[in-house]
Amino acid sequence: MSSLPLVSHTSPDQTIAWRDGAPCSVRTFLADVQRLAAVLPAGRHVFNQCTDRYRFAVGLCAAMVAGRISVLPPSHTPATVRELLAFAPDTFCLHDSDDCAVDLPQFRFPEPPSSDDATANPTFSVPQIDASQTVAYLFTSGSTGTPVPHGKRWGALVACLRASAARLGLLDGPPCTLVGTVPAQHMYGFETTVLLALVNGLAFSHARPFYPADIARELAAVPAPRVLVTSPVHLRALTLAGHTLPPVALALSATAPLAPELARAAQAAFGMPLVEIYGSTETGQIATRRTAHEACWHLLPGVQLRARETNAANTATAATATTAANEDGTVFEAHGAHVEPPVAMGDALEPLDDTRFLLHGRKADLINIAGKRTSLAYLNHQLNAIAGVTDGVFVMPDESRAALAPAGTPHAPNPHLATRLMAFVVAPGLTAADLQRALRERIDTAFMPRPLVFVEALPRDANGKLTQAMLKALLDEHARALARMKQDARAHGQTRPDHQTKHEPAAPLTFTIPADHPAFPGHFPGRPIVPGVVLLERALTAIGAALNRPLDTYRLSSAKFPNSASPDEPLDVHYDITASGAVRFTVSASGRVVASGALAASAPTPPLRQEGS
Repeated sequence: MSSLPLVSHTSPDQTIAWRDGAPCSVRTFLADVQRLAAVLPAGRHVFNQCTDRYRFAVGLCAAMVAGRISVLPPSHTPATVRELLAFAPDTFCLHDSDDCAVDLPQFRFPEPPSSDDATANPTFSVPQIDASQTVAYLFTSGSTGTPVPHGKRWGALVACLRASAARLGLLDGPPCTLVGTVPAQHMYGFETTVLLALVNGLAFSHARPFYPADIARELAAVPAPRVLVTSPVHLRALTLAGHTLPPVALALSATAPLAPELARAAQAAFGMPLVEIYGSTETGQIATRRTAHEACWHLLPGVQLRARETNAANTATAATATTAANEDGTVFEAHGAHVEPPVAMGDALEPLDDTRFLLHGRKADLINIAGKRTSLAYLNHQLNAIAGVTDGVFVMPDESRAALAPAGTPHAPNPHLATRLMAFVVAPGLTAADLQRALRERIDTAFMPRPLVFVEALPRDANGKLTQAMLKALLDEHARALARMKQDARAHGQTRPDHQTKHEPAAPLTFTIPADHPAFPGHFPGRPIVPGVVLLERALTAIGAALNRPLDTYRLSSAKFPNSASPDEPLDVHYDITASGAVRFTVSASGRVVASGALAASAPTPPLRQEGS
């Protein structure tokens, strides 16, 4: 059987990793691999949870040398661990944390030896790994259902990452250093922040910076040429933060669709070429594109798309599956090169020729309301393109999906169910009225979200994805908040229209502060303006009266006064209620915002937070 080297670096003194600004040689890396391989505990399957990318890479390679298999599930929740044990009962957890809580037999990554021990054995040899050896099981992220394991053979991984490096031009100049904002335990990070370096003689940073300032700092800690491996979520945060980055030779993006506007903005802000990668856990990387400049994707050499027609009897049922057929009953399979056996794609694809295709989104995202078709991916793009929106997602609740299901399927339409889209949005400076006006300019009214729910953050995973479990948790929290609001309204005798309990914006309330108000003398002579405290007092009184309940159990969590208001000037108050029950408001005068803020209950519901924040 053929074998391939564990690393492809040409010299034992070549740098393979950077740790806290210091280089680590191939010789040291391989010594660490051999040392760990010799002390791994019993158990054929290794859950490599090391957060330090260098330790993860050492653990991965040590498992390969010892004939073990790395298992990389999408999370380490108790439910995921139970599923992992059902799949591989002998799994143990390799970790580098002081407080690892994974309910598996644990093995702490050993402390490195002293410098004398590290140089005691001057021999240097690169282990050879059988090309047919299964070295890892990676799991689908759960964004389309229950995570499923997929075995990865060393030969196929090497072929994929060699083709990727050639496509990206990483073999044409001096070895680059990869800096990744995504974890190594998921397919994109596994391939692009670790294997890409091992297979092609490159270097990688041990860190996983999350915030924009951390990303800038880590890029500055490694030498040029630098490659930033990231996601649309991190690119958006970087662009909005406005930090200056050191020169970046190339940026890569995956895990979620990259909007062309964001790609162009990131390229302009940082002067770096940006390439989007297309693939899946099942296939690995199979295509790339320069998103800022083109719509079509280019397949990697040897990878092909071929059509497979589904039989008509199964077309209706398949319409709701991940690998559903297109409208004409065609499923496209990727095959060839490192993709064997063929893999049916879960996206709506349109081949242009043998090497190029268009991507129209996930088939599971396609929706039809009132005879009009669109995709959740398109709606998400339009929502996130609105100025002031930092994150957002459209959701089709399960009952509405049932209403859309074809007749005769297990999810036949219920005539009593309304087909209704929801949206969760992070937009601290906008009101629901602002967002709805902006959305009406971008999408058909049939797809307007009802309700539009404000949250402090979307609970994305470390790759920037929102899994089905996360979306269900958002929906459940929204339902609980709605129930609390209705109960509170009943307790205070509130008889508001039903649309108020669905978090849609209230009608504006209007008032004026008369010129003879006692606050004006001395504030300010010659040009009196309404004091901020007076604006707040009148606005909150008006909102409390509109809600038919006192607001004395709330606290003012934020307030801004971007413009001034004059005596006798008509003032409009708009307010809406968020998923957590908080009240957001703005006060406007002649179309300009003079005050805005938020009220939170004294014991607020814990906000949804992004993992890693």
